[in-house]
Amino acid sequence: MISRTTLDSWLRPASPELPVVPAKERRGLWIEITIVLLVTFGTSGLSGLLSLTESLLTPGDLADQAVALNVARAENQFIDAARQLLGVVKLLSWAALGLYLLWRGGISLASVGLGRIRWRPDAVQGVGLAALIGLPGLGFYLLARAVGANLTVVPSTIGDHWWRLPVLVLWAIANSGAEEVLVVAYLVTRLRQLGWSENSSLLASALLRGTYHLYQGFGGGLGNVAMGVVFGRYWQKTGRMWPLVIAHATIDSVAFVGYAALRGHVGWIP
Repeated sequence: MISRTTLDSWLRPASPELPVVPAKERRGLWIEITIVLLVTFGTSGLSGLLSLTESLLTPGDLADQAVALNVARAENQFIDAARQLLGVVKLLSWAALGLYLLWRGGISLASVGLGRIRWRPDAVQGVGLAALIGLPGLGFYLLARAVGANLTVVPSTIGDHWWRLPVLVLWAIANSGAEEVLVVAYLVTRLRQLGWSENSSLLASALLRGTYHLYQGFGGGLGNVAMGVVFGRYWQKTGRMWPLVIAHATIDSVAFVGYAALRGHVGWIP
């Protein structure tokens, strides 16, 4: 049985020993956060909101509409592959930007949980988190789609090329790295420096994650808010980022590759 002390430590965790920036430096930090988000997931969030609005204005239920996560980017398969890889590099560069800015501010990779990876415990915890989020998440998606609160999500429409599966795995890794580094490690760390509480910074991170998934529908938005709460709180309590990266990459890899393998063989997969 979970003790009240343990429960309280998860619901109201103590903030780490991270100095709050002086008042005269806060404006610069807010400017940095704003620029980073406008270049990355902040703009994606606004785009997601516009996409959901457009879908709601389209006649018919949301479930009658489809949205693809990974699409072909050229008719020629070699140009398509090159553009897919450029997209992967772009996402990884977003993660690198956040880490670089933290490093320039005196915050090391190890202090945000990206020190030397501990393969066995990090992998085990990552797979556990993937199961904790992925299995209920699939059920929630099917329920949301059944009640007309979510679009039909198609993980991939990339052609059946020899490079499709490895590229889908690379997309999963890139999505994971960019989202967990920027939306959790970078954003929460910066908000801590601005004096935000652990719960307030967690809420901001989770809401951002949900917003840029709104293009999938209300289910996608709410499901990713829940994922953001679980992942963000895990990081706040453990200080480990690698399990989050592994978990997110696992969830996306299973979705992308599983869809490619099962499409046409399982009735409920569009």
